[in-house]
Amino acid sequence: MDAEQIQFTVGTQQAGSRLDRFVADCIPDLSRSYAQQLIADNHIRVNGRDARPSLVLQPGDSVTVVRPLPQPTDLLAEDLPLAVVYEDADVVVIDKPAGLVVHPAPGHSSGTLVNALLGRYPDMAISGDIRPGIVHRLDRDTSGLIVIARNDRAKDDLQEQQRQRTMRKAYLALIEGRFKEPEGLIDAPIARLPSDRKRMGVVHGGREARTHWRVLEELGAFQLIEARLETGRTHQIRVHLAFKSRPVVGDPLYGPKKARATFGLARQFLHAYQLGLRLPSGGWRDFESPLPEDLRVALEKARRLAL
Repeated sequence: MDAEQIQFTVGTQQAGSRLDRFVADCIPDLSRSYAQQLIADNHIRVNGRDARPSLVLQPGDSVTVVRPLPQPTDLLAEDLPLAVVYEDADVVVIDKPAGLVVHPAPGHSSGTLVNALLGRYPDMAISGDIRPGIVHRLDRDTSGLIVIARNDRAKDDLQEQQRQRTMRKAYLALIEGRFKEPEGLIDAPIARLPSDRKRMGVVHGGREARTHWRVLEELGAFQLIEARLETGRTHQIRVHLAFKSRPVVGDPLYGPKKARATFGLARQFLHAYQLGLRLPSGGWRDFESPLPEDLRVALEKARRLAL
């Protein structure tokens, strides 16, 4: 196994620290969770002995870390175009086009966002593997902003922001039907449907799911709305809006069999247009993505129909 060995001596100011926290603090790009994994695999020893993550260190303790070098995976690195909105040593924000699958899966082993990320950032390593840190997803035919972690510590930071629900993710959706109120909250649990494993639905006992919405524009029998995620379940916005009989225009999975209009769209009118997060390196950043051409044209058609 290819590995690097790093040795530390615990100083008086570091005494009293847990072993896992000490290692994560000493190696900037190594997260506490990965340190715990290395300890469990006996790759971290204290004074030549195996130890537990909770071991409290004493002054003068010798901590040896045998860190496996990132190993290649069977994922193919590809030179594919990416619309990079922001990048630093920790994260990259991408404006994903419709039609691009985020992660390889059966039927999509190449040509995905992950393949493109591996091609652009060959040094990206998460938990000992050369692979990008996908912390949230967009459906294949949903366009817009997505953030990816470039190292373990950044992934842990972004996942914690999602657990604390401090990351802002807002979408534009053109819906069929009209809400009577100017804004509201859909609070309904979501799970995979037992009768159709390809579809999600509002199911008693499913996972908590909360979607905030507000009307941005009245368009006759349609509305342009902003949907803001409080939770991040699979197909959440599409499922919640269909549950309220306000399906996303052009949605092939949750839309009506006989839609009033699709305005020439070949996919659902759903775009992740705003993303706000605290950078792992510090400071809050807001990002915004304009409507792509196909959605812009469809919206203009809806406006003309509403006149």
